[in-house]
Amino acid sequence: MSESIIPLSADWRLMQPSDLAEVYDMSCVVHPDFPEDAAIYKDRLEVFSAGALVLQGDKQLLGYSFSHPWMRFSAPALNTLLQQAPEAADTFYMHDVALLPQARAFGAARKLVSILVATAEAHGFDSLSLVAVNGSQPYWEKQGFCVQDVPHLREKLLSYSDDARFMMRNLIK
Repeated sequence: MSESIIPLSADWRLMQPSDLAEVYDMSCVVHPDFPEDAAIYKDRLEVFSAGALVLQGDKQLLGYSFSHPWMRFSAPALNTLLQQAPEAADTFYMHDVALLPQARAFGAARKLVSILVATAEAHGFDSLSLVAVNGSQPYWEKQGFCVQDVPHLREKLLSYSDDARFMMRNLIK
C-alpha cells in the first residue's frame, strides 16, 4: 500500500506514553511555526488522558490531538505546562490537532471532531473551543465553530500568528 494515502485501517485511539516520542517528532513536521517542548506533550497526556488521541496507521502514527478542560473565552499560552486542568473549567479546549499530509482529506479530522464532541459531552461540557491557525478558520467553521471576538485574547492570539482566531462550538442541542 502506498504511503501517500491513508490506510483503511487507520483509526483514532487513546494516546499512550510510549507514543510521545513519535508525537513530538510529528509535531516538528506538522507545526514547525508553533514549536512546543516535548514536556508539553507529556503534560497534556497527564492532565487529561481522555483528550489525548493518536491516529494509528498500519506502520506509523499519522496524526495526534490534545484536548482538555479549560476556561471559556481563554486559551493557554503556547509552550506552557498546565500541570492540572482548572477546577472551574467550563469548556473543552482543543489544544492541538495535527495530521501528516498523507492523512489529510480522508475525513480523519472530521471523525476526530465527532470523538471530541462525545468526549466533551461525556465530561459535562457544553462547548468546544480552539485557536485556528494556518488559515484553518474555514475548515473549523464547516465543523460548527464560530469566531469569537474576545478583546482580552487579541495579544495572545498574535503570539500564535497574525491569522489566529479564537473559535467556539456550542454543543447544546
